[in-house]
Amino acid sequence: RVTYDHSIVYPGPNLNMIVGANGTGKSSIVCAICLGLAGKTAILGRGDKVGLYVKRGCNKGSVEIELHKAQGNLVINREIHVENNQSTWMLNGKHTSQKTVEEEVKALQIQVSNLCQFLPQEKVGEFAKMTKVELLEATEKSVGPPEMYEFHCELKTFRTKERELENVCKEKASALEKFKQRNERNKHDVERYYEKKRHLDNIKMLEKKKPWVEYETARKELEGVKKSREDAKKQLKTVRESQAPMLKKIQHIDSQLRPIENQMKDKTVSIREASQKCKQKQDQLDRKHREIEDIKQAFSLKQTEAADRQKRISNTRRMIDDLRAELANVGDQSDVTPQINAVNAELRRIQEEKAKMEGEKADMRREKDNLNGECRRKTHTGLRSLDDMMKIKEEKLRGRSKDTYAAVQWLRQNKHIFSGNVYEPMMLVVRISVRNPNHAKYVENHIPFNDLRAFVFQKREDMEKFMMEVRDSQNLRVNSVFAPEESCATRAPSRPIESLKRFGFFAYLRELFDAPEEVMSYLCNQYKVHDVPVGTDQTKAMIKTVIEEPYLKVLYTAEEKYSLKKSFYSGKTSTSNSAVRPSQYLTMAVDAEEKRQLEEQIRVRPETPVNAMQERAAKLDHCDNELRAQKKGLSEMKGKKRQLEQKISTKQDSLRQMEQGGIDLQKAEEETKAQISAVNSQKVAIVAEFMAHMKVQVKLSMEKVYMALETVGMTAEKTKLETDCREGSAELRVLEQACAMLEQRKARLLEMCKGLMRRAREICNMDPGESAVPPDLHTAFSQLPDTMDEIDAMLNEERSRADCFTGLSENVVDEYNRREQEIKNLEKELDEKSNALKTYRQNISEAKERWLNPLKQLVEQINDKFSDFFRSMQCAGEVDLHSENEEEYDKYGIRIRVKFRSSTQLHELTAHHQSGGERSVSTMLYLMALQELNRCPFRVVDEINQGMDPVNERRVFDIVVRTACKETTSQYFFITPKLLQNLQYADEMTVLCVHNGPHMLPPNKWDEKAFTRRCVRRKGK
Repeated sequence: RVTYDHSIVYPGPNLNMIVGANGTGKSSIVCAICLGLAGKTAILGRGDKVGLYVKRGCNKGSVEIELHKAQGNLVINREIHVENNQSTWMLNGKHTSQKTVEEEVKALQIQVSNLCQFLPQEKVGEFAKMTKVELLEATEKSVGPPEMYEFHCELKTFRTKERELENVCKEKASALEKFKQRNERNKHDVERYYEKKRHLDNIKMLEKKKPWVEYETARKELEGVKKSREDAKKQLKTVRESQAPMLKKIQHIDSQLRPIENQMKDKTVSIREASQKCKQKQDQLDRKHREIEDIKQAFSLKQTEAADRQKRISNTRRMIDDLRAELANVGDQSDVTPQINAVNAELRRIQEEKAKMEGEKADMRREKDNLNGECRRKTHTGLRSLDDMMKIKEEKLRGRSKDTYAAVQWLRQNKHIFSGNVYEPMMLVVRISVRNPNHAKYVENHIPFNDLRAFVFQKREDMEKFMMEVRDSQNLRVNSVFAPEESCATRAPSRPIESLKRFGFFAYLRELFDAPEEVMSYLCNQYKVHDVPVGTDQTKAMIKTVIEEPYLKVLYTAEEKYSLKKSFYSGKTSTSNSAVRPSQYLTMAVDAEEKRQLEEQIRVRPETPVNAMQERAAKLDHCDNELRAQKKGLSEMKGKKRQLEQKISTKQDSLRQMEQGGIDLQKAEEETKAQISAVNSQKVAIVAEFMAHMKVQVKLSMEKVYMALETVGMTAEKTKLETDCREGSAELRVLEQACAMLEQRKARLLEMCKGLMRRAREICNMDPGESAVPPDLHTAFSQLPDTMDEIDAMLNEERSRADCFTGLSENVVDEYNRREQEIKNLEKELDEKSNALKTYRQNISEAKERWLNPLKQLVEQINDKFSDFFRSMQCAGEVDLHSENEEEYDKYGIRIRVKFRSSTQLHELTAHHQSGGERSVSTMLYLMALQELNRCPFRVVDEINQGMDPVNERRVFDIVVRTACKETTSQYFFITPKLLQNLQYADEMTVLCVHNGPHMLPPNKWDEKAFTRRCVRRKGK
């Protein structure tokens, strides 16, 4: 309840005409019906939360609806809480749930979500946007038998499953055929595979027996090697016993040599350390030598520096004497300072005069350049900007409406086919006066964008020809208007602008822009631009006085737009204002008059003062040059003496510094000798340490020599014994080598036997502890050769035979067998799916028969009513069942085609092809065609007549009254803010007048009899 504190509505059983001014609360009744019957807020299109439908300032609201029912009326009560957007429900005075209410409403065939039954104000435009499929479903739910929509849904489900089964059967049949073809191709390969497998089995068995044969051969060889090794060991033992005394003596000599060799190693380390210390002391002596050389070189540098200083002192004294002599000669000349001051004064006077002249010349040049630049800028830039601004506006038009831009391009190429004047969209042809560019925003705010992009035609037939080509043929959404037959471009305003200037108004809107006569005539007729004054900030300050002036309906201040409306009932004036948006599409032109004036000023500007100034400046430059030459000569004479004095002073300072900074060579020489003596003392100490280390090194070297001589004798004796031992042990070595070779051979054969046995067990899959051949293999081995040569020969033969079968693998056989099993499974599945498909097709045929025939009859009945209604309005319309494919049940739809002019063809009702009024008429007549067929208890249509012209509105009203007032039809609610005069009413109608506002009487003071008496009295007068 958006509007009412409390209200009760008692509708009639047939047509209920709910009439009332905008804002009084008509649509609130529609909202109450929808929400009270458990409808969703999205159906109304006014707010997404149910709490928004409660009157502002209230915490909760309630709706109570009583529905007729044969077994007893049904009373539904819904209480809405604003705070949490929750509702509480009551059914016949008992608390219940929303789901229970929805089930009761559905049982009464009430569908508030169906636009064919419940059409709110905000959803009127959506009816024409419904697709053919959506319209069919809405019609089935609204007027069809209860089972018709269920049959349709069942058909769509059956058809979907039928397509799925058809696809499955095709896929199964295709896969079955492919599998059979592949197995037929692979059959020969499978036979060849089994032949190859037989040869491979023989190879496998031969390879199993081969390790056993190899093992037996190696085992016999190992037994022979073991016997030979035992014999060699016995001979080796006998020879070793004969050589034992010599070996014992050699070991004794080795025990004596080992300590002596260790002592020699220690002596070598000590000698190396003593040698390293000697080297360090030698390096220290070398550094002391270099230190003495550095001291001597430093003293030599001091001697050289002292000699150079004496030479510089002599040269400086000679230069001072020369400068004093030159200064004595210059001192005899007279003082030139007064002459220089006089010349400087004259130069300053000339510079001031020249600066003054330059300032005047710069002012004249600047003035001339400004005039020239202003003229060129406003001429070239301004003219060029016209083309640029036109392109910019075309780009803006394309950005906002590509269809309008395309239509402009087509018009420019085909303008010759029209008999009268045709103008491009107004935003391209309107020019705003350059006196104040801000005026463009008033024009743009006053004229809607849909008209700014509209084409203007002088003749109606040209407009119809244009719209048929652009809208019907090219499917472009464009706007077009035609100018009044009688021109309104020069129509006089209701009051002269002089009478309004005291309020700050300076012009009417028409005076702020230029346009072709037909365009201006349309704007004067449609938007009264000749009678809309434009004011300033003064107008804003006096706005309370301005709005009391009569005849003002729309006016502009500097930044706002005011609209004034006078109430027909109370006579009071209501005012609304809005901010003026900045201009986006209209632009400026070049001011040609200002350009001409600037060019004239430049042309008549005299050149004589400039020439006179140039001559005078030349004379001043000549005098300036002469005075500067004279000043230069005098300055040179005056400055020479000062320069000589400065040079003498500088040289004297330098001489004093050189004399004070001398070096004492005798003292430096004594310091040098002392430093050298100290270094030599350090060298003596280092030499003493060096000699001590040398003695230690010599002593250690002698001791090492004595030890070496001792080891030489023992080593010679050991060598002699080893030679005698080697000569007597040739036989021993031969025997040792023989034993070693036999031992190695035995180890290799033993490992070979173990490896062959292990390999034989692995090939035959035996346990590690087993050594005998399994019985099954023993039987197979008995049928194979027993020697290695025979086994190798048979292996080569079997391998050659197996290699002949190339390109085969076990995967081919596995795939063949797997595919055979899949073929059996696919044949079984294909039979099952084919039988299921036949069953579904039989069900579809039966369901189609139950659904399509009644549907065709229903659509034919709707078409008869719809066509009759249109014929009664001198128009044409038809309704048919449309489907591109009879088997696609989800694409069946109802197509509405209408024709409002005799010169056009029937066109499908869409959201774009027909005008708003034509769509409203078509929607209303279709709903009326459903009225007598409707199985719903009531229908609601809210403000559908708003876009109709008076003729069509009157015809539609007559049809609604005639149809909705029949006894066989259901209850009907028709909501409208206004009605035409002298309409035909019926006794079965119920007119509900909604009166609401600040000046209305409260319901308890309303006297119906007094109101009737006043009406009768007024008619009598």
